Amino acid sequence: MLSIGAPRADTAAVAVATVALTLPHLFAGRLGVSGRIPRSRWLSIAGGVSIAYVFVHLLPDIGEAAATLAEHRYLTAFAEHHGYLIALFGFATFYGLEQLARRSNADPDDPEPAGNGIFWIHVGSFAAYNAIVGSLLWDRELGSLLLFSVAMALHFVVTDDGLRAHHGQSYHRRGRWLLAAAVIVGAVAGAALENVDFLIAVLVPFLAGGIILNVIKEELPVDRESRFWAFAVGAAGYAALLLFV
Repeated sequence: MLSIGAPRADTAAVAVATVALTLPHLFAGRLGVSGRIPRSRWLSIAGGVSIAYVFVHLLPDIGEAAATLAEHRYLTAFAEHHGYLIALFGFATFYGLEQLARRSNADPDDPEPAGNGIFWIHVGSFAAYNAIVGSLLWDRELGSLLLFSVAMALHFVVTDDGLRAHHGQSYHRRGRWLLAAAVIVGAVAGAALENVDFLIAVLVPFLAGGIILNVIKEELPVDRESRFWAFAVGAAGYAALLLFV
């Protein structure tokens, strides 16, 4: 679990984790799991893992984040709710982006279904999302860093699948490279920031809300024919690992 104000992670470990987190976007398209109906059980397992990480590790951190935010005098109103409001904002932000991308897809068979402007808004937002993940790599001990990295790598496989469905070849040619680079940019930015308690207190709830939305919107639509038991196994298995490791 993240501990605000804890010692920062080892540079070599963060570098390895950063490189590992670029790989899902660069190579997920070659795994043969994207765009399948019924939905690949591996994507459902990956979704379950990332949701488990949110509920077992990130959501409990929101209380700690709220306490950190309450220390800043200009954030006194509703201090105990700040973290949860930020999580709600993250959820709503990515819900809005999903609706924007869906409405722009006039022809689902078009290899580049979403318009160019929508493409950059959608992919640019996910680039910021990935940069947040990269920046948060620094604030974990080695064991926690490994668990976080595995959960986020699998989550990136899920988001990669959704972005490929929305943007087709535009995403394959440009988007995936931008998202991979964003993880590196976030990690470099995280290394450069020394006093990050306030920033972490904002980013962790936002990320939690975003992950919940991005997994749910991939798993719930009826036309995806998602695999509940695969999702449940991923969630239960990783939750047990988080609790007992």
